[in-house]
Amino acid sequence: MTTTHKLDITQEHCPMTFVKTRLALEKMNKGEILEVTLTEGEALKSIPISVEELGYKILQIKHIEKNIHKIYIQK
Repeated sequence: MTTTHKLDITQEHCPMTFVKTRLALEKMNKGEILEVTLTEGEALKSIPISVEELGYKILQIKHIEKNIHKIYIQK
């Protein structure tokens, strides 16, 4: 999967995880893909739901290692 933007929010906490994700998506062009790196917990549960409610598409949620995951979101 070719991503056009990357965002690492592994050091952030809710609600900043969603705020930073939303701001990154708003700066992108339609069709571009954002790769979000995050940790397990609230962000992993809430970000996919929240961005889909805003009209973005979750392409994949991938476990990387230990408690690290990547979410691929298309604008």
